[in-house]
Amino acid sequence: MHALVDVFLDYVALECGLSANTLTAYGADLTRFFSFLEGRGIASVNAVTREHILDYLHLERERGLSVHSVSRHFVSIRVLFRFLYRENYLAHNIVAVMDTPRLWKLLPGTLSEREVDALLAAPVGDSPYAIRDRTLLNLMYATGMRVSEVTQLTLEDLHMDSNYVRCLGKGNKVRVIPFGTPTARLLRHYLSDTRPQFVRDPSHRNVFLTRRGNGFSRKSVWALIRAYAYAAGIEKPVSPHTLRHSFASHLLAHGASLRIIQEMLGHADIATTQVYTHVDASRLKSVHHQFHPRA
Repeated sequence: MHALVDVFLDYVALECGLSANTLTAYGADLTRFFSFLEGRGIASVNAVTREHILDYLHLERERGLSVHSVSRHFVSIRVLFRFLYRENYLAHNIVAVMDTPRLWKLLPGTLSEREVDALLAAPVGDSPYAIRDRTLLNLMYATGMRVSEVTQLTLEDLHMDSNYVRCLGKGNKVRVIPFGTPTARLLRHYLSDTRPQFVRDPSHRNVFLTRRGNGFSRKSVWALIRAYAYAAGIEKPVSPHTLRHSFASHLLAHGASLRIIQEMLGHADIATTQVYTHVDASRLKSVHHQFHPRA
């Protein structure tokens, strides 16, 4: 069975263009899973049952793995089994109808729309730093880009004539994300009047520049967002990923389809995007509890 892992890894490396880190994670997860199966006397993938998979996930959880890590193991197994079924190594894809047990759901941290408004308004004033930071926060929420994508964003990636950004995401996959008029207005002002004040070397094409004229690091964006969340009076933990999660959950709450959200987030598998259906369900339960007379 371990040979099938090698076949799968060769496929995702050549056909899907996944990063080296993702390939390493897939390989480690699946090798551990098949070692578990061999310990149970399972010698063929066609002999694997749902109970075997659940037992393995339970064992990993009891071993001390975080909710996130256990969920990642399950995703690795699901992607592998889908590949094996498509390539006729597997007679039935038993994982297709499985979902991560409810107890292990790791719901992304999100902000309410009111909290997002407070965060985006936190950079107060007309200083170059306030204008830059206000534009950065608005663009992150408007597009749902990862922090690494924002820090690598160049002037050539912005298409101000049509209000969209060309984003290079995981696995070197390019996607196009639109943004609205308010964000476009902020960007135009920043690019024409504010960004030139940060330029030290014209060869630096990053959209967002530090006071030294360099591109932002992921760590500096993280610190910036945390500082503004504190200033906005938001007590829950806030990170760059929080804005990305809020972007997706607010789109879903206002009627966007999962497929459209998947495209804008750059998820290779819609199963990754489906976690937001649980986020929205949680929000609906909260609203019901707050306002229904017999909640």
